[in-house]
Amino acid sequence: MTDYQVVVAGCGPVGAFLAAELRLAGASVVVLERLAEPDPHSRAFRLQTRTLELLDHRGLLGRFEATAIKIPKTHFAAIRPPLLDLDRLDSEHPFTLGIPQARTEAYLEEHARGLGAEIRRGHQITGLDQDDAGVRIAVSGPDGDYELTAGYLVGCDGGRSTVRKLAGIGFPGRAGQVSALLGDVTLDAPEEFPSGIPGTVRTSDGLVMAVGMPGEGIRVFTCEFGREVPGRDVPVTLEELRAAVRRVTGRDIGMSEPTWLARFTDASRLADSYRKGRVFLAGDAAHVHFPIGAQGLNLGLQDAMNLGWKLGARLTGTAGEDLLDTYDRERRPAAERVILETRAQLALMDPAETIDPVRELFRELLAIEEVNLHLSRLLTGLDARYPAPEGAHRLVGGLVPPVTLDGGVRVAELLRSARPVLLDLTGRFPLPDGWADRVERVEHKAAEGAGPAAILIRPDGYVAWAAEEGEGDQGLAEALTTWFGTR
Repeated sequence: MTDYQVVVAGCGPVGAFLAAELRLAGASVVVLERLAEPDPHSRAFRLQTRTLELLDHRGLLGRFEATAIKIPKTHFAAIRPPLLDLDRLDSEHPFTLGIPQARTEAYLEEHARGLGAEIRRGHQITGLDQDDAGVRIAVSGPDGDYELTAGYLVGCDGGRSTVRKLAGIGFPGRAGQVSALLGDVTLDAPEEFPSGIPGTVRTSDGLVMAVGMPGEGIRVFTCEFGREVPGRDVPVTLEELRAAVRRVTGRDIGMSEPTWLARFTDASRLADSYRKGRVFLAGDAAHVHFPIGAQGLNLGLQDAMNLGWKLGARLTGTAGEDLLDTYDRERRPAAERVILETRAQLALMDPAETIDPVRELFRELLAIEEVNLHLSRLLTGLDARYPAPEGAHRLVGGLVPPVTLDGGVRVAELLRSARPVLLDLTGRFPLPDGWADRVERVEHKAAEGAGPAAILIRPDGYVAWAAEEGEGDQGLAEALTTWFGTR
């Protein structure tokens, strides 16, 4: 007998979202967070388009949009103009949302608590041992040490993940070679900032960016190549940030009242595996990279939605261990893609004179609509697809398209309960016998335009099977068995 079916380490946005997904599947879950209080500082300030689609599937997006700024354009590698035009994206949400990570975390924690997840703050995992029966977890809390038992443990505890280290999962990659600082500050004369706000200054000594954050002051970001990279734990001072800005811009920029100062590098690492027995990794515990565009936060939230329903299905007995193995197969390639993209951006930001002609050529390429759209999809996560069987329908492996149904119903509204859905658009695709208890069949007609005749949708919104008008249900039974268990 275990204390909980799942223990989640870390109550950042990824851990909180995963806990909510597990509760939707009916799993008992406790989240152990090392910090006694939520971190008020926000490393990331953006939710990408693919993440907005997933939040929409759970009915959460409206709250985020109500307190955020829609951003229809963004830069690639600090090249501007031209900017990436997100209006062209094939999504119901062709923009990103400007929202502080701390607010995202608060919303998702409230969501998880509302679904019945238990969250313990000030509790740190200190040891683990696993066998075929479960995981024994040693914890240090405010009232002393204790032990928990669980069916599974998920490390959402950041780039220095204790869970990853205790589980013995390797974290190979590239050490940091670029020294970067950020500071949320008040500028004495914002109008005198060399590039304006928002804006970017790139010189032979590095790069400086500044952006205004509503209610949060001005965020100043510096990136210097070829300088010694201090230890991550060395405190940042306001004078250090001013000196970095001075070296790059050649100007002494007056700034004061720092609310947060931090340093980071371009270290890029990817876990050897996202799973070891009954231990899983998600978010920064599984992947780290240079932070430009909040890809890490968004990648982690997408990890959580992928893993949540699969663990839930395993715990309710509707799936085998082979379903859990698909988590690594689907999510590691997504992280590899983000690491590639962030490293490419950083290479283009290098102040070396030899990079100048490459940036100028990229500027020309960004003006080409097809290239602009390709990079927009890359940055917002819309190019992510999961492996599909040979000969599968073109939609399989991708997120369900935003088909508008009769009565004004949106496909996203069918996924609120996080259950698999067979969307029958012609009335000719009944569920095979024995599946009605775990797959919801919904019969609708498309409001307009041609499209598939039927779509089998996973709880995370990805397409498991589809058929065109005039085709039969060949392959439906196999897809049901593959993703939702044997009968």
